[in-house]
Amino acid sequence: MKHIEVVAAVIKHEGKIFATQRGYGEFKDGWEFPGGKMESGESPQEALKREIKEELDTDIRVGKLIKTVDTDYPTFHITMHVFWAEVVSGELKLLEHEAAKWLPIDENLKTAVEWLPADLDVVEEIRK
Repeated sequence: MKHIEVVAAVIKHEGKIFATQRGYGEFKDGWEFPGGKMESGESPQEALKREIKEELDTDIRVGKLIKTVDTDYPTFHITMHVFWAEVVSGELKLLEHEAAKWLPIDENLKTAVEWLPADLDVVEEIRK
């Protein structure tokens, strides 16, 4: 089975987190935390800064690791390193996603959108 290593940012602001809806691919329309694939030689933090700049035209400060999630999908296995992040500059422009929402971190977070499986594991962790 193909293995993919990715990074994701839980961008937090005023008690809410930023979620994005995939605009392409096998999981189009699913909700996720923004990020993407790591490139050879990159640290997870470097990859996350690059991916957020590419996807959202925004510079972020990468914070503490929330969790590393391993999830099996039908055609691949994903290892996703998820970090807290905050916007340093930029306006979170959707360059690759269909939509985005700021969601309150509360008991409704798990059902607020249709989370992709790996991201749902993260939602459960950040609600703790």
